[in-house]
Amino acid sequence: MEEKPRLSRLTAILTQLQSSPIVTAKMLAEKHNVSIRTIYRDIRTLEKSGVPVVTEEGKGYSMMEGYQLPPVMFTEDEANALITAEQLILKNKDVSFVQHYSEAILKIKALLKGSQKEKASLLTDRIYFFNNYSDHKTSDYLMRIQSSITNFEVLNIDYLSIGQEFTNRDIEPFALYSTQEKWLLIAYCRLRKAFRVFRIDLIQKITGTSQNFESHNMTLEEYYKSYGKYNQDTSDTSLS
Repeated sequence: MEEKPRLSRLTAILTQLQSSPIVTAKMLAEKHNVSIRTIYRDIRTLEKSGVPVVTEEGKGYSMMEGYQLPPVMFTEDEANALITAEQLILKNKDVSFVQHYSEAILKIKALLKGSQKEKASLLTDRIYFFNNYSDHKTSDYLMRIQSSITNFEVLNIDYLSIGQEFTNRDIEPFALYSTQEKWLLIAYCRLRKAFRVFRIDLIQKITGTSQNFESHNMTLEEYYKSYGKYNQDTSDTSLS
């Protein structure tokens, strides 16, 4: 990867600082193909320009909370990538996900310049994904579950398994993944006292409990190493 011109790099660093809780000099150096010393100089330049960069010793950099810069304009390739993603997401089978993405993409499109708007509109009419032919929606809980993951909220669910077994459970949502056009939820099940994988389209009802749980403090990779093989054999994970 070639080194970007300095102005482009500074703009990109600003965007990263606004979009991530914390970034390290090493991450920035690798992304922009420069030395860590160069990143130190870039950060000092931003600070001298009045950008309130917060340095956390031993951790990295973040933007002072509440500080926002005007939105950066999209390049044509970036706009095209967003339009392509929009067409793919519109085929998703979760109603809540499609609705919220559609609302978000409208706001994003409002940032496009006149010529970009015209090209984006043309591209929208020229891209089509042939999966999920009938556009049939099979779930409506994805966004609710995403919120519970980030807020460590215990959920109560009515669940009807593939084998038509009905259970009511309190779960601690951990992660989401998608396969075969189905959204699946990894969660600690208080009923089974173990991690389980649930198909979201088989959840009949979700109720908030106003309870919170302690973070499980592991990555998704660590989960798969510890629990993934076992959960492939549980009835809650069957995809048939």
